[in-house]
Amino acid sequence: MGPTPTTRDAAVNEAGGETQEQLAPPPDSLIRTENGLQYWSGIDADVNGMLGGFPGISAVDLRGSRAFLVKLGIGKSKRKVERALEGGAGIGRITQGLLLDISQTVDVVEPIAKFTQSLTKTPGVGQIYNMGLEEWPPASSPPTATDDEPSSPQTTKAYDLIWLQWCLGHLTDTQLVAFLRRCCQALVASASPSAVIVVKENNTTTDADLFDDLDSSVTRTDDKFRALFREAGLRLVRTELQNGLPNGLYPVRMYALKV
Repeated sequence: MGPTPTTRDAAVNEAGGETQEQLAPPPDSLIRTENGLQYWSGIDADVNGMLGGFPGISAVDLRGSRAFLVKLGIGKSKRKVERALEGGAGIGRITQGLLLDISQTVDVVEPIAKFTQSLTKTPGVGQIYNMGLEEWPPASSPPTATDDEPSSPQTTKAYDLIWLQWCLGHLTDTQLVAFLRRCCQALVASASPSAVIVVKENNTTTDADLFDDLDSSVTRTDDKFRALFREAGLRLVRTELQNGLPNGLYPVRMYALKV
């Protein structure tokens, strides 16, 4: 990906200098799932590939995420969670660098199978769903599989924490709301009042969403995210910007959401 704009597992979009024509179609209407999958299928399965040639931001990113969770009462000397989910996990950079430290089991959703190959034997990694977020359906009841009969890859579990980072730009607004509603079902099923969804995504520095045809994704405004969260039935309980990223990149904001 290098310095070119994209919004997946990287905060590498250069801010400013981009405008939209007044009569242009909604940016999210330009998203083509097949184009995004084609782009990411050609990316190397390593941190450099996931972060678009900026692997040095990983440590800063993970520190910021860990501190954010502590403020939510999760991690370090705080409580740990039983089960977490990372959506758009890529190679599991966040799963291995953060979530496995604070969760007994981490399930991952990632459509590019080559990215998750190294996670199949990682202790603590549970179900791996090689599908897009728009296809991922939470179960209405717990799975009934036995050791001799593994659970269906279409069956999800109940989560105390769902982490979504640098992946939601590949969903249209309608798909994103529908996906977040399914996440709500998974959290409700956990019967835990402390269950939380964390969204960590780039924000534009203008008052408009921006489409990136390189990987067929959209960078949204802070206002748009908040509106979509409300539409999905989620309430915002905490938000803050990621500090310490290099100049010239889009701002990265963390949102903690509850049902």
